[in-house]
Amino acid sequence: MIAPSPLPTRIVPEPPVRAVIMRFRVFYLINRTKDCVSSARAIEMSVKDICEQMLDRLRSADDYLGIVDAQERVLQILPEPESGRFYVEIPIDAAKASYGRHVDRVELESLLRNLPAEFDERSIPGLSYKPW
Repeated sequence: MIAPSPLPTRIVPEPPVRAVIMRFRVFYLINRTKDCVSSARAIEMSVKDICEQMLDRLRSADDYLGIVDAQERVLQILPEPESGRFYVEIPIDAAKASYGRHVDRVELESLLRNLPAEFDERSIPGLSYKPW
């Protein structure tokens, strides 16, 4: 018995993937220039703009950057100039604590470029609980 020949397969190209441009509200203080945007007046920025326009400005231990997600949770970025690192944290005001970790500049950019639309201590790898 002769097996029937398989039907020719037609390759259908995948539709182009549209890049999703993640946008968050941000607030910050750049102490040396007195440039400040309060959390009450946070401005919207893309992750690309945050990386390109804000990270180099975080140089003093008094500077900070806050990124607000869709659920009003905050990711804070605090520079530690003496070590060349940043401390990233998600503060939990009710617990008087935060989940955070130290990162270098390369890790920080990677973290931001992969930041989920909503973040918590489980959505960002490596965070540890730290009481205030």
